[in-house]
Amino acid sequence: MNLSALVQRRYTTKRFDPQRRIAEPVIEQVRHLLRFSPSSTNSQPWHFVVAGSAEGKQTVAKATSDSYAFNQAKVLDASHVVVFCARTSIDDDHLQTLLTQEQQDGRFANDDARQGQHNGRTYFVNLHRLELKDAQHWMEKQVYLALGTLLLGAAALEVDACPIEGFDRSILDRELGLGERSLTSVALVALGYRHPDDFNAQLPKSRLPEEQVISLL
Repeated sequence: MNLSALVQRRYTTKRFDPQRRIAEPVIEQVRHLLRFSPSSTNSQPWHFVVAGSAEGKQTVAKATSDSYAFNQAKVLDASHVVVFCARTSIDDDHLQTLLTQEQQDGRFANDDARQGQHNGRTYFVNLHRLELKDAQHWMEKQVYLALGTLLLGAAALEVDACPIEGFDRSILDRELGLGERSLTSVALVALGYRHPDDFNAQLPKSRLPEEQVISLL
């Protein structure tokens, strides 16, 4: 796989072909991309809602009304839309759930390794929760790691994608009942296949020169 060609080929799709659907085996790989995304200290402070039915996309599209109406067609015409959610708290119950899963997955050679992992993760969680007081921002940064993983992975799967921040969080949180689950929506990614008339597919990529954005030591 030529990653240089891949990142230059992928682009933000502005218009999807509503007649084309992503095959279920590909969507299964999308779910794997999301689940196995990296996060700081393996904190996994997220949840992903994958809307693939017409009803599901209509629900998500309710958050793209009024000021965000320019994004509504992207949501409705895409094959699937992923709602990226962050936890609204990273409490002791979540920390214990993570530790139990890691134990089941065989990540600890002994009890000392298990306790070391718990102590390290708890330190960073409490740093953001109690000292820096930016826990919500920190958790949302982890969610964006998953978003980046999905964008690159979708390109490798030859699926087009459009990341979307232009939507009403309060509407989407209410429609999906996220507050009751201690979650809040952060971003959307529409997935599908470009329409033949998508203007953005014809435009050249534009990035700052390498010497302006990369320094070598």
